Amino acid sequence: MPADASPSSTTSRSDRLAGVGTLVRFLLRRDRIKLPAWTGGLGLFVVYLAVALPSVAATEEELRSATQLFADPVGRLLIGPGYGFDEPSFERFVANGYGLYFAIIAALMNILLVVRHTRLEEQTGRAELIRANVVGRAAPLTATLILAVITNLVAAVVVGVAMVGIAGFATAGSLVFAVGLAATGIAFAGVATVTAQLSQYPRAAAGMAGAVLGAAFLVRAGGDMAAEGGTALSWLSPLAWAQQTAPFVLDRWWPLALSIVFAVSTIALGHLLAARRDLGASLVATRPGAHEASARLGTPVGLAVRLQRGNMIGWGAALAIGGLAFGAYTDALTDAFLDLPGAFTELFGADDLVDGYLAYMATFMAFLGGAYAVTAVQSLRGEETSGRAEPLLAAPVGRITWLATNLVVTTVGVVSIMAVTGLATGFGAVLVTGDTHHIPDLALAHLNQVPAVWVVLGIAVLLLGALPRAVAGAWIIVAYGLVVGTFGPMLDLPEAVLELSPFAHPAEVPTETVRALPLLTLSAIAVGAAAIGLLAFRRRDLETT
Repeated sequence: MPADASPSSTTSRSDRLAGVGTLVRFLLRRDRIKLPAWTGGLGLFVVYLAVALPSVAATEEELRSATQLFADPVGRLLIGPGYGFDEPSFERFVANGYGLYFAIIAALMNILLVVRHTRLEEQTGRAELIRANVVGRAAPLTATLILAVITNLVAAVVVGVAMVGIAGFATAGSLVFAVGLAATGIAFAGVATVTAQLSQYPRAAAGMAGAVLGAAFLVRAGGDMAAEGGTALSWLSPLAWAQQTAPFVLDRWWPLALSIVFAVSTIALGHLLAARRDLGASLVATRPGAHEASARLGTPVGLAVRLQRGNMIGWGAALAIGGLAFGAYTDALTDAFLDLPGAFTELFGADDLVDGYLAYMATFMAFLGGAYAVTAVQSLRGEETSGRAEPLLAAPVGRITWLATNLVVTTVGVVSIMAVTGLATGFGAVLVTGDTHHIPDLALAHLNQVPAVWVVLGIAVLLLGALPRAVAGAWIIVAYGLVVGTFGPMLDLPEAVLELSPFAHPAEVPTETVRALPLLTLSAIAVGAAAIGLLAFRRRDLETT
């Protein structure tokens, strides 16, 4: 090698990473609200479980009865291998019963973070402005990954402190759980790093990473259902590695090496792919459109359906699969009826536990339907801030027409998703019980919750029109409904507190008959909120970034 080759190579590497430190500080400033919200939310989730679980199962015997629900294959599908459930404790129940959902939240946090700071920046043109300064080619992606590592480490510290300092859990198991959470998050940051290079569009990049997450869940579910503690199939899923550390049971660290190797490999692949494409381009070629647009796209309704169908299909498929699994869980609940803690019978209803459980599942799916409604309105906010709505509204399409059309499409989407989910839940219940009446009963139960979801949609539209930067505030309604709807009766919260949630007003079908007045009232509230939002949107200026 020539004598001057090494300095030149070193300078080249240095140039590619120029400005990384400045970008990291800039990204930290940009995420000064999002980062504490995500990490603090994970810590609050720990505190919430530590406080709520003793209310659900106050004694060791009641806790043991509750863990029996997850001993069968369907239970392991929902929570994972279930380490420590033969001798349960509150710390084991939190780590090994809810650990899967902590991991999913961490994965989503990292997918959104990486796509937001890479592919979205390129689509909006901000990345080009940044690269015009003294910033190396690899610096933006490297800075994003450093931010992801920082975020995951902060999340691990917050969760660990909450477990040890607030919940009073053992230090060793808490540390294993917290580090496993961070390792899972970094692994999916690596996945998003790769998908951000494949697609030209942020939604597609996030969607592909989400598809990997969904595949990881299914692979893990297949392995965990096959046998207690999982099988070889479980070990093929990035979601399973943190669970296989078995916090508070085995406290083993070595499975996390798989997460680290996976993260390093995907991050290296992402950097390699990023170096082989132009700024703003993608490695998967964008499919050329038709020479002439479909006649449907020439109408506001056709365009709204085209823009929202991906979100609608994704949420519909996810909720239908979840409904099928929850319906199939009916048989396990029936077998454990006599041993269940009193809190479960209070939540589901002591007279007919099966119908009470299925009624609660209809309400639970309504919470997720509300989440779909909020994401649909947030996508409209994205159309506005990206500048894509502006040229459309410059044509003979009024503001109210544009927003109202999208609102109608989302409204129909809510009805469709809830109906399909109800049918899937009923079919799952029929598979294990043989009672065919569950299908129409659960379809009706889910459709009965639609007006409550419409209230969430109406308030989200109200925020979009009047306070567009606060659209995310509609998530508070969903979260509040989930918390008080699940634990409110157990904690004996006042009726007035429970009724602040729109999800508390529809009848609990099939344990109750449908009541028209609450449904009409909720529908009127939704229409009123949406109407105010439409008028406010017409009067305000458009905002672009």
